[in-house]
Amino acid sequence: VTTPCEKCGGARLKPFPLAVRINGKNIHEFCLMPVDKAYEFVTDLYLTLSDFQMKIGKQILDEVRARLKFLCDVGLNYLNLARTSGTLSGGEAQRIRLATQIGSGLSGVLYVLDEPSIGLHQRDNDRLIKTLLKLRNMGNSLIVVEHDEDTIRNADYIVDIGPKAGVNGGNIIAQGCVEDIIKASDSITGQYLSGERNIPVPKKTREGNGNYLQVRNAHLNNLKNIDIDIPLGKIVVLTGVSGSGKSTLMQDLIYEYAVHKLRKNRPKPQGVDEILGFENLDKIIDIDQSPIGRTPRSNPATYTDVFTPIRELYAKTNEAKMRGYKPGRFSFNVKGGRCEACSGDGVLKIEMNFLSDVYVKCDVCKGKRYNNETLEVKYKGKTIADVLEMSVKEAYEFFENIPQIANKLKTLVDVGLDYIKLGQSATTLSGGEAQRIKLASELNKRATGKTLYLLDEPSVGLHWYDLDKLIKIIQQLADNGNTILIIEHNLDLIKIADYIIDLGPEGGDMGGNIVACGTPKEVAKNPNSYTGQYLKQFFQK
Repeated sequence: VTTPCEKCGGARLKPFPLAVRINGKNIHEFCLMPVDKAYEFVTDLYLTLSDFQMKIGKQILDEVRARLKFLCDVGLNYLNLARTSGTLSGGEAQRIRLATQIGSGLSGVLYVLDEPSIGLHQRDNDRLIKTLLKLRNMGNSLIVVEHDEDTIRNADYIVDIGPKAGVNGGNIIAQGCVEDIIKASDSITGQYLSGERNIPVPKKTREGNGNYLQVRNAHLNNLKNIDIDIPLGKIVVLTGVSGSGKSTLMQDLIYEYAVHKLRKNRPKPQGVDEILGFENLDKIIDIDQSPIGRTPRSNPATYTDVFTPIRELYAKTNEAKMRGYKPGRFSFNVKGGRCEACSGDGVLKIEMNFLSDVYVKCDVCKGKRYNNETLEVKYKGKTIADVLEMSVKEAYEFFENIPQIANKLKTLVDVGLDYIKLGQSATTLSGGEAQRIKLASELNKRATGKTLYLLDEPSVGLHWYDLDKLIKIIQQLADNGNTILIIEHNLDLIKIADYIIDLGPEGGDMGGNIVACGTPKEVAKNPNSYTGQYLKQFFQK
């Protein structure tokens, strides 16, 4: 646990530097201000300083003001300057680097950005796009990986890769302007851009089960002593601009309180008086985008537990019975059937001392993970190593007559992961893929109808086509009576909610209040809600 230094109170400086004040604030107090407030403070100095003081400070003030303006332009006005880098999200860190680049004033540079819109409310997206266009106009080139429609429509040139994912992708489907993408008959992106395909708004919202999770006096970070009733048995979406308090509410309060109440292995979190209603829930599952494993040993087959019935099936073959092989023989995690040269990894790790480790294919088993004796056992002509090399779709067709295996593979197909290989290393899966594997794993478990699922921006990294599949899975979980609580900025996911809790109105100190609550249609009618203003388009007939 870190605690502020007793001598300096966390300011990091000696008393002498802290004694220097400008307009009543020392450097530490200035750095504790949110970026937008710091920008106002510096702007006010232009009016309050004397001519002599301005001669000394104008050049520095211009520089500080310009940099603060860049941070505001990329939607980071709610951060304070003293915020430690470890507490920033990936999207925030990327946008800080972006603001730094604009400030440097370079031209002739190639910038590569991977989904800069992550974590941004639609309101701030326009500012981000203006920033990207500004970088371009300074004489730079930008290559941007993005799923956001506004960013796509503002691009000068688009390259659409597909048609689908994994083994079914990797081709250039279309390239050119938006019209060229729409004209390409094979482009799924074009079909969504033209409106030929879309994610429909549900005809009606769920009634729920009548019970609520009642958050009383939430006052952690920027939450302003708020009371919130979260209806159970529904899809509930937390919305609001970046920094409005969504993650504080869901991760720091609701999740921590649930672990305290349901698992009884954590103390009650600070920042909330109490949260009532946990007697209506039996478990809480936080489905984030962290990897399903950090080594090549972990893969979708082991994570979803479909590998257990597959190994049992191989142990039941006549060849395995004659040799006395048990299911453990077909595991690459224990001695017996695996290749001992690579301990069942299929790859050998070469430590490069000062560089990151390099993995090379095992030269004994050629990456198959098993020894020759194990690979002599076949089911329908395929070895256990062949099965791990199959895509989920191929495996689903191969095992379709064995319900125990086929049902688990069907959930992976349903979440849109039919293209990944069963034995694909966990380290090669994207955050969105890892999240959907976790969802599929949950769907395989027996439903109690009393589970609370927490999802933090599940739309990140997803194309409309994949998002449509994810929404169907979320709907299925809610239809079974479970409660799904989602933090989201993507309007296509927000519009399918049964209930929205909109926090704000702004980020940082200006956030932490409830701006609007209700169905998407009700929130769309609220003139004070930024989210509502963008939802209107879906309900105007």
